[in-house]
Amino acid sequence: MHPALSVILFTVASGAGYGSLAFFGLLVACGWVTRAHAPGLTVLALGLGLVTAGLLSSTFHLGHPERAWRALSQWRSSWLSREGVAATASYVPALLFALSLALDGGASTTLFALATLVMALFTVGCTAMIYRSLKPVHQWHNGFVLPVYLAFSAATGALWVNAALLFWGADARAAAVAGLLTLAIVAALKLGYWRFIDTTASPSTAGSATGLGPLGKVRLFEAPHSGSNYLLREMGFVVARKHALKLRRIVLAIGLAAPFALSGFTLTAGAAAPALALLAALLATFGALVERWLFFAEAKHSVTLYYGAERA
Repeated sequence: MHPALSVILFTVASGAGYGSLAFFGLLVACGWVTRAHAPGLTVLALGLGLVTAGLLSSTFHLGHPERAWRALSQWRSSWLSREGVAATASYVPALLFALSLALDGGASTTLFALATLVMALFTVGCTAMIYRSLKPVHQWHNGFVLPVYLAFSAATGALWVNAALLFWGADARAAAVAGLLTLAIVAALKLGYWRFIDTTASPSTAGSATGLGPLGKVRLFEAPHSGSNYLLREMGFVVARKHALKLRRIVLAIGLAAPFALSGFTLTAGAAAPALALLAALLATFGALVERWLFFAEAKHSVTLYYGAERA
């Protein structure tokens, strides 16, 4: 599939934003972080800013952005519509969370923190299910996609929360430990995902797609047209194997291993901890951008079977 920059920016930015909101909501609800105004409001502003930036970037991929509101009406059958509804609705508990935190709301702050946590995770889950539900794309229609999206959101969110809290000198040990755990989970999931797409193939073949399989091996006799078209550009994008391997190593080394080490150092780095935490968050976000580009580039739609591919 052709990697659209606007969609990549959307999924990474909004994922980090919702991860920040969800994780901070968990910290506040469990009493694992100070409820001081400045650190808390900084984290919430950062999370909402990332979410808003991501949502705005997604509109650049639409042919008619002014009609985007119509997608919200199909929530009964469309994960894209559910994502839009959830993304819009998630602002309500997040803003109430911020207001309650600013006013020392006590029990109401805990309630809004939990509501923000639930809505943030649900929204990221809806985003993942947009791709997980597409049966024609073997690299997406599998059990790894949803947990990978949630884990990347949690990891980048925890790292940004860690950086924001340390900026204000607040206790961020819980955020640092969560960053370490979620980065390890992301690494395990991505290695499993890459192994899956490397060792399995789509059940769809040229024979099954045309219904001619029982008659023998099916192959393309003549291309349907002499030039490229939209389907080949968007659905038949191909990334060279050597480039994919190089990018995978970048994700593991720069996007996961380096932030893991830096987050560990923040636990004992003293005055240097805020800078190390910020660098860890930036590197993890960069790694998420590369991972998400690969997620699209390595996916292949079964429509390519009609253009000569033996398997999707």
